[in-house]
Amino acid sequence: QVQLVESGGGLVQTGGSLRLSCAASGSTFSIVAIGWYRQAPGKQRELVAGIRSDGTITYTDSVKGRFTISRDNAKNTVYLQMNSLKPEDTAVYYCNAYIPRGLGVSTNYWGQGTQVTVSS
Repeated sequence: QVQLVESGGGLVQTGGSLRLSCAASGSTFSIVAIGWYRQAPGKQRELVAGIRSDGTITYTDSVKGRFTISRDNAKNTVYLQMNSLKPEDTAVYYCNAYIPRGLGVSTNYWGQGTQVTVSS
């Protein structure tokens, strides 16, 4: 079992910054990748950024150059630094932990989500 707790959301003006944190606990040694997803009202949940255990990082195109994902292994925490925020970044942001189980089976754990609101 893995538990994920997000923090750091809030209300910010256009052009502002926020840093989200995702603290993992439990069987963290089995996590292969942690991703930040977001879901805006009426839209599907989308992957924003992800970091794998080998250090590979991916970003969705709309946040490249503005968002930075990083991790602190000693604290079992993954961060999402969000700069130059835009109103279209407004969403609930979720942390996800991906654990492959073999034979094509995997487990995904989710945090409770944190609201990010960017005012124009």
